[in-house]
Amino acid sequence: MKRFAAILSFWFISTLAVAQTRGLPDFTELAEKQGPAVVNISTTQVVRNQAQAMPFPFDENDPAFEFFKRFMPRVPGGNAPPRDFENKSLGSGFIISSDGYILTNAHVVDGADEVTVRLTDKREYKAKTIGADKRTDVALIKIEASGLPAVKLADISQLKVGEWVVAIGSPFGFDNSVTAGIVSAKGRSLPQENYVPFIQTDVAINPGNSGGPLFNMRGEVVGINSQIYSRSGGYMGVSFAIPIDV
Repeated sequence: MKRFAAILSFWFISTLAVAQTRGLPDFTELAEKQGPAVVNISTTQVVRNQAQAMPFPFDENDPAFEFFKRFMPRVPGGNAPPRDFENKSLGSGFIISSDGYILTNAHVVDGADEVTVRLTDKREYKAKTIGADKRTDVALIKIEASGLPAVKLADISQLKVGEWVVAIGSPFGFDNSVTAGIVSAKGRSLPQENYVPFIQTDVAINPGNSGGPLFNMRGEVVGINSQIYSRSGGYMGVSFAIPIDV
């Protein structure tokens, strides 16, 4: 009897484990097929620093004024040579045509003097911004290349709350990182974001993911990962994507 109970228990646990395994989606094929169409975007913005003249610490009638004027002539009136510095940032994007057109977020390339796109095979290209819409936070950039892998765009009307979705991007510069979750809500509006009916998900999104694709389980892009809602600055389980048909 004990042996029968043990066998029955083992069978039940094994069956349950198999059922649970079958119930979970397999993201490996999607990641393998769609990953090459996702790119890393790095930008450089040259900030020109306008040096400010430092005022004399003394009044013109003070005897020390002449001393400072003679031995430190550049302090009062002459500006020090301006020093430029560079702001660098990272983001993601995805190829929508084999001849090098790429979608990303407008805030990823906004104000950039140089945009560099790196493919999964480590090839790098300088990109040109074709157009950007700050209201919807969508930008189209172009690299001079051909024969590139490209994504397919989904019919967003078929997207359902509760279905699995996958994000591929470059969080903190880690290329082609894959995260997954479910659609939490559709048509979500955010403060000061009146133009976009966001897709809310619980997919892990971090700095560097911006501009990357959000896929359905058919490997079609349903959205562009854009931002998170957080009180700490890090991922807290609430992320937002721009619908691909916006």
